[in-house]
Amino acid sequence: MNAAESLAGYRLGSADGALTLPARPEPLAMKASETALIVVDMQNAYASKNGYLDLAGFDVSTTAPVIERISVALEAARAAGIQVVFLQNGWDAGYVEAGGPGSPNWHKSNALKTMRQRPELAGTLLAKGGWDYALVDALQPRPGDILVPKPRYSGFFNSQLDSTLRARGIRNLVFTGIATNVCVESTLRDGFHLEYFGVVLEDATHQAGPPFAQQAALYNIETFFGWVSSVAAFCDTFALDATTAIA
Repeated sequence: MNAAESLAGYRLGSADGALTLPARPEPLAMKASETALIVVDMQNAYASKNGYLDLAGFDVSTTAPVIERISVALEAARAAGIQVVFLQNGWDAGYVEAGGPGSPNWHKSNALKTMRQRPELAGTLLAKGGWDYALVDALQPRPGDILVPKPRYSGFFNSQLDSTLRARGIRNLVFTGIATNVCVESTLRDGFHLEYFGVVLEDATHQAGPPFAQQAALYNIETFFGWVSSVAAFCDTFALDATTAIA
């Protein structure tokens, strides 16, 4: 067996101290101690009526089941000793962190565009300290969880995410949250280039845009950048670790 075959066997089959997560395009061996559950931008902006996505014309009517499934994944992760990391997207109240006309973010951010089109909303969307920026009530960090603010789609850009994960020996990132085709995919892609193994729990994510955007993002991820699994598979895989942790 050559080195490449040996490494593939370690990551994709049974490994010492690892559990095998059913996933597409193949199962993945993961240790709870080397894994983090990433909750991407579960803020009122992205998941609530009258939040930024809703005001910008995106459908948020079906986010409630996503919130419920993330809650289930969170309970399993915490019980199994898996590190929980919340990402929170937004900027200072003056939007200095958003860039300005010299930044492509100023031109492409739908939150910024919506406020320019509707002056009465100025200063309200994704502004730190406001309702729009806040995490939804049902998904709040608990002691031991980590909260990482981020100023762009990717959780790795201009944030402490990479150093926070590396300091804890984390190699596997299990993603939930909104939006699958924007911030989830952007963070997973950057993680891929930083040598993290990224898995999306597809039923605990939601797209910004029509349903085909979700399918395209999941296709990209499982074909080029990572793996796709489900909340049930995640919970079933780490049930033994969860029982041990509770005991």
